[in-house]
Amino acid sequence: MLDFIDNFWQLFVLSAPWLLVGLAVAAVMKAWIPMDWLQRQLGGEGVKPVVKGALLGAPLPLCSCGVIPAAIQLRRGGASKGATVAFLSATPETGVDSISVSYVLLGPVMAIVRPVAAIISAITAGLLVGRATEAPAPADISNNVKSCCAAKATPISEPVKPSCCSAKPKTAAKPSLWQQAKEGLQYSTGKLLSDFYLWLMLGFFFAALVQTLVPMDSLTRYGSSIWTMLLMVLISVPMYVCATASTPIAAAMMLVGISPGAALVFMQAGPATNIATISVVYKELGKRALAAYLFGVIVMSVLFGWLLDQGLAYFDITVQGAMQHQHSVLPGWLELAAALLLAGLILRIIGQQLSQRWLRHQLQ
Repeated sequence: MLDFIDNFWQLFVLSAPWLLVGLAVAAVMKAWIPMDWLQRQLGGEGVKPVVKGALLGAPLPLCSCGVIPAAIQLRRGGASKGATVAFLSATPETGVDSISVSYVLLGPVMAIVRPVAAIISAITAGLLVGRATEAPAPADISNNVKSCCAAKATPISEPVKPSCCSAKPKTAAKPSLWQQAKEGLQYSTGKLLSDFYLWLMLGFFFAALVQTLVPMDSLTRYGSSIWTMLLMVLISVPMYVCATASTPIAAAMMLVGISPGAALVFMQAGPATNIATISVVYKELGKRALAAYLFGVIVMSVLFGWLLDQGLAYFDITVQGAMQHQHSVLPGWLELAAALLLAGLILRIIGQQLSQRWLRHQLQ
C-alpha cells in the first residue's frame, strides 16, 4: 500500500509542473484567440479549410467534452464538414497540456510523434468526410429567421429604409489585458481543469497500480502486434477520456510491455472516437460523414502506431517513459510547489462541486 501511494505521488509531482504550463498556455489561448476568427478561417470547401481546422485545433487545450460545442458552433457558423471533422478530431487528440505531459511521462519521441500523428490523422479524416459528403455548409441563420432584420433586399437605386436593426449598436468597453488574462486563467483553472481532473487522477491511479503490482515486461511478446493495436481501438472507443488523462494510462501500458505504437493508438483513438463524439458527428453531419470519420481516425491511428514501432526498431531507439526511470528534469522544490498548487486547484474544484450539489439538494 505504501509503495502504491509513493508511486502515485511521484507521478503526480512529476507531471504537475507541465500540467500547470499547459493550463497557463490554455489561459492565453482562451483570452486572445476569438472563436469568430476561427469560424472565418474554416469556412468554405476544399483542402485548405481542412488543413486549417487540424492546425488550429491541435494546440487548443479542449477535452473530448469541451470540443463538441466548439465544433458545433464552428459548423453552424459556416465551417465546412471536412474542416469541422478535422477540428473535432485534432483538438481532443492532442494539445499544449497533453504534449507537455507526454514529454515528461513518455519521452521526447512520443511528445513529437503524438501531435504530428494527430494532425495528419485529422486532415485525412476531414478530407474523407469532404469527399463522402457533397452537401454545402448550412446557410446563414439570418436567411431563415423572420424578423425586423430580415427585410427584403433593397435595390441600390433606392435609399435604405431605417429599421430596428439600422441603429448603431453600442459597443461595450474592451476589457483590459489584465481582465482578459484573469478570465483566461479562471477558465483554464476552473472549467477546463474540472473537465479532465477526475480522469487524470484515475489515469495516475491505474498507472501507479500497474507500476506497483504488474511485473515489468510481462506482456512484451504481445505488445507490438497489429492485433494489440486493434485491441487498443476496441478498448478506447467506449472510453470518455481526454488526451491529457490518456497519457498516464498509455505510460502504464508501456510499463507492462505494450509497444509505443499500441500506446499511441490508444492515445489517438480514445479521445477522438468516444461515444459522445460519435453521436454528435452522426447527428450534425450524417451517416456517411460518420463512417468516413471513423475510418480515417482508426486507420490512421493504427497506421501511425505501426510506423512508430517499425521506425523505433529500425533505428534501434528505446522509448522509456519517466515512470520507469523516476528522474526529474526540474528542481525538486519546483516540482513540489507545482504539485501543491495543482492539488489546491483540484481540491477547490471538488469543494465547489460539492457545495453546488448540497445547495441543489437543499432547494429540492
